[in-house]
Parts: sequence; C-alpha cells; structure tokens
Amino acid sequence: MQRRRSATGVLPDQMEKGVSKNQNSRVCCLAFVSAFLWFFLLYFHFVFLRGDNTNANTTIHFLDDHTTKLTPLIHESTSIHVNVPELKPSPRKIAFPNPVENPVEVKSYPPPPKNFPFTKALKSAENKSDPCGGRYIYVHELPSRFNEDMLKECKSLSLWTNMCKFTSNAGLGPPLENVEGVFSDTGWYATNQFAVDVIFSNRMKQYQCLTKDSSIAAAIFVPFYAGFDIARYLWGYNISRRDAASLDLVDWLMKRPEWKIMNGQDHFLVAGRITWDFRRLSEEETDWGNKLLFLPAAKNMSMLVVESSPWNANDFGIPYPTYFHPAKDADVFNWQGRMRGLKRKWLFSFAGAPRPGNVKSIRGQLIEQCRSSPVGKLLECDFGESKCHSPSSIMQMFQSSQYCLQPQGDSYTRRSAFDSMLAGCIPVFFHPGSAYTQYTWHLPKNYTKYSVFIPEDDIRKKNMSIEQILRQIPPEQEKIMREEVISLIPSLVYADPRSKLETLKDAFDVSVQAVINKVTHLRKDIIEDNIDKNFIEENSWKYALLDEGKHEVGPHEWDPFFSKPKDGSGDSTDSSAAAAKNSWKNEQRKWK
Repeated sequence: MQRRRSATGVLPDQMEKGVSKNQNSRVCCLAFVSAFLWFFLLYFHFVFLRGDNTNANTTIHFLDDHTTKLTPLIHESTSIHVNVPELKPSPRKIAFPNPVENPVEVKSYPPPPKNFPFTKALKSAENKSDPCGGRYIYVHELPSRFNEDMLKECKSLSLWTNMCKFTSNAGLGPPLENVEGVFSDTGWYATNQFAVDVIFSNRMKQYQCLTKDSSIAAAIFVPFYAGFDIARYLWGYNISRRDAASLDLVDWLMKRPEWKIMNGQDHFLVAGRITWDFRRLSEEETDWGNKLLFLPAAKNMSMLVVESSPWNANDFGIPYPTYFHPAKDADVFNWQGRMRGLKRKWLFSFAGAPRPGNVKSIRGQLIEQCRSSPVGKLLECDFGESKCHSPSSIMQMFQSSQYCLQPQGDSYTRRSAFDSMLAGCIPVFFHPGSAYTQYTWHLPKNYTKYSVFIPEDDIRKKNMSIEQILRQIPPEQEKIMREEVISLIPSLVYADPRSKLETLKDAFDVSVQAVINKVTHLRKDIIEDNIDKNFIEENSWKYALLDEGKHEVGPHEWDPFFSKPKDGSGDSTDSSAAAAKNSWKNEQRKWK
C-alpha cells in the first residue's frame, strides 16, 4: 500500500517550523487589531461623546441610554467585526457634566408675562408726559331712565318734599340770601342733604380726565341716581317695585364689554343716602329699602354713600353736602380766613332734637347739659318752625362755638358734623361710626388732630360733664385743632359743578382719586397674585383704619362699638333698618 506523500515533499522537521511561524503571524495580527480597536474606542469616546464644544455654547451633553444602536465596523484587511455605538436623538436625556475649566452655568428665565385686560390702563400711568395718565375715568352712557328721567319727575322724588327746587342749579338748590351776613356773598345754596347723586354726576361732567376709551380708564363711573330711585318707592310700594331699577341696571351693565374687564370691580356709583336704604335683608314686604348692595354684581362695585356699613366692603363714606359750593379757589381762601378770625363765645353747642323712643340715645342728656351750662348753647329742633331748619341760624351758632357736639343721628352719622366743621367748629363725637370709620378718605385717621372723642357710656352711664372735659383741653391745643379743621374745609365741600377750582381738591376730587387708588392697587395685586385671602369682610371698618401697605387686623379698642349683629349676618341689623325709617320720619316732620 502506497503511503500518501506530503504535498510538497517537506520533511517533518521542516513542517513543524512552518506551523510555528504561521501561528506567530496570527497572534501579531490579532494584537494589532486589538490595539487598533482600543485606540478607536478611546478616540470615539473622547472626540464624539465628550466633544470639543467648538460649535456649541453649552456645558452639558446628553446621551441616550436606551436607544443606542450597535453598528458593525469592518477593517479593510481583516474579516473581524467590531460593534460601535451609533447616536440617536432621545426624548429622555441623561446629563454628563463636561469637566472643563468653565463651571456649570444653568440660566433660568422668568415665565412670559400674563396678558391682563387692564394692562393698558396701568401702563398709561407710566406716561409722564400725559397729565391724565393713570387718572382717566370712563363714564357709562346709561339709558335716561336711570338718571335724567328721574329729574324730569322731580315731584315724585320725596313723599313730603318738592325736590324740584333742590335739583335746580346742577343739584345745589336755590341760592341763599345773605341777609344776616352769616355767609359769604357767593357760593351758598339751600342744598338738600340727599342731593349728592346729581351733584356728583354733574361734577363728573367737568372732570378733566374723561375718556371714551375704556381700555385706558383707571376706573369706570356709573351715573345711576340710586338715592333718588329708592326715595321714590320707600313708602307704600312693594319690594318688586323697589328693586326694579337696581335689577335693570345690573342686567344692563353685565352685558357691556367694559364690565367683563374686571367683572365690575373697577366700577363705582354714588348714592346720596345711608347704606341701610340699599341693604334689605329679606323678601318680606315690610322690610326696609331695596337690595341693591346685596346683588352679586353690586358687591363687585364700589358704592359711595353718605353713611357706609362697618361690616361690608362694597360701600364707602363720602361727606354730606353742605350749603357752601365755591366756584373758585378764592372763595375757599376767603372763607377760611374769615373762620380763623371769629370770636367764639360759646364753649360748646348742640343743634338737634331728643330721641325719647331710643333708650340708647344720649341726646336728652346732651340737651340738658347745654341748657344748664353758662357756656353751652342749644338750638332745639323739635318744636314747630324750628330754627334748626334755617341754614343761617345753624351756621351762626356753629361760628360762635369752640366745640360742636355731634352725637349719633337716626343712624351713625349726621350732616351737622360737616356744617360745623365748615364753620371752623371742632366736632365732638361720641361714637367712632359717626366719622372716624366712615370718612377715612376725607378725614385724618388720627382723629385727635381735629376732634374730641367722648365715649357714649361716659355720658349715658357716668353722666360726665362735657363742660369739664372740654375745659381741660389747653388753649394752644384747641388752636391747633381748629386750624386743622379749617384746613380740611376744601376736601369736605362740593365745588359748584358749573365751574372748576383752580388748585384745590374738593370732596369730589378726593373721592375720585380714592376710587382710582383702590382699583389700581387691586389690579396690581391681581397681576402679582397678591390678593389677601385672609380678608374678613365683617372687619371692614378695621381695614379702613390701617396704614398704607398694612393688611393684618386684630383686636381694637372700638370693638364694643361694632360688635357683630345679633342676627349673625354681618350685613345689617333691625336697628339699622329702623334708623333708616326714623330718618324718613324726621324728614316728614321737618317738611310738614
């Protein structure tokens, strides 16, 4: 059997050498490929994954740890396959900080500002070249049934009074004759105490910053004669009739585009009556007044009244109208100078009538003290044709007195307080609701600067002597207080609506600016999300006394005067409604 020969006829020892040489060559090749692979991986890591940042300004790079795809890499001279990662975009990012010399810097940007519908109005205040910037008022053009038609039917505005003469002269009433020299020669009128509706609306027509563009308005005025409306129907009409105009007004307003800007929170209106005429608590026919101020839409508006509620936030006190309506600054300056130079022979005086049906009233005791004191003066108002109804008699007594007693009227307030201050007489109050918590826009919050406060209980229970209390006030302090009272006169009177004061701000100007400030602060709070969520409406009277920028209220020395009503509603009381009724009974008695 022939043995199979080697292919080349190579000897066995030569074959072993050839095999060894071939194995060494393969090892070298594998080593080279391995080294190349590691070099390539390191190069790929540092160059592609770490990057050189030459085309980007970021300091953080992101790698997807789930969607990396392996792609084969084939070397030209070998059949060995190497898998390397291929980058793909990913919705989820894992951050790897770049260890370079520049530190990691993460920039945060505020969210884009929200677009509020009143932004344009706020920005108008920034235009320093516009004297009306931030002061524009837009006036609704109401149907005439809400205002002018009432004046055409002026005989129906009061059950006992022909209001036609009192709505003359732009609401000022007939001119007063200066027979006894008590008044100045011009600017004095027999103004009805409930005529603010028409006086204010006529003053608004002369306001220098009216606009037809509601988007730049700092506030929106509603010229509804709310006081005249309710006066027509308080006696002998059912609640449907009493509420009709108020419901009609609200329905009209809510359909207007101007209302939708702030849902009425930038709207305001004026009613020349006390708040209780608009706060009927029930649907009982025997309950007093209408429910205007309890309507949801009306709660958003600001209503200016001659007496506000201490427990509600949607009404604000403004002064009763006096008899003086200056047409120019000089009229005011001349009157102030005259009040400074008067000789006042009476230490204190009181003009009013007793309230025998009210066991809490201190009027009877005040009247008795006036009668028994040699330095007290009394003008009784409860007997026939009383001089109390004569503007000349009232102002003459106030001009002759150092201090004028101002107890509660049929409700907290009375017009007499403003008549006395107009005469330069220092008012003496017995309840903080008669002025201090009412007219915070027009009177200093530090009431000791212009008035004397004697708590009612000091008279009712202790029967303290008013004469002794007032004699303890040093003459120098009295002089300072009187000067403060006289300096307040411009802001307590309503100027003649047919003219304009040059530099002085009257009660109208002060009220409008206060409304603008209120709306502006509210708008800024909305933008800054700074609405006071802890506001307690029942404590509204306390918030009115806070200094600018303060929001927290707590126990107050006047808490006993404003304890929560027994019905627990915090809105009104039976006694308040009764007071409103009594005010009308006295109106009836006055004009019979």
